[in-house]
Amino acid sequence: MAKTIQVLEKERPAHLPNLGTVLMVEDTLKDAGEVMTLAELKRRLPRKVMHETLLYILDYLQMSGKIVLGTKGVLWVFAERKELEKLIKRGTEV
Repeated sequence: MAKTIQVLEKERPAHLPNLGTVLMVEDTLKDAGEVMTLAELKRRLPRKVMHETLLYILDYLQMSGKIVLGTKGVLWVFAERKELEKLIKRGTEV
């Protein structure tokens, strides 16, 4: 079982993220296409996000299967449906 930050199981952060903030973090991770440290993610975000709030968002994204948190950082792994369609068309039937 993958490690999680476990923020969601603790107390809620002082500021809960709104949908716009969650989508901003998602877009930044998608566009990166590589493993990013937490510090690098904070630098690349268009707006500042409180540390606790960012951890809360990352915990949610990990539980929903969109990212992987490792010792070297955060990686976006979720494949959108249109990308899956392309892979299915290119794939070999067994």
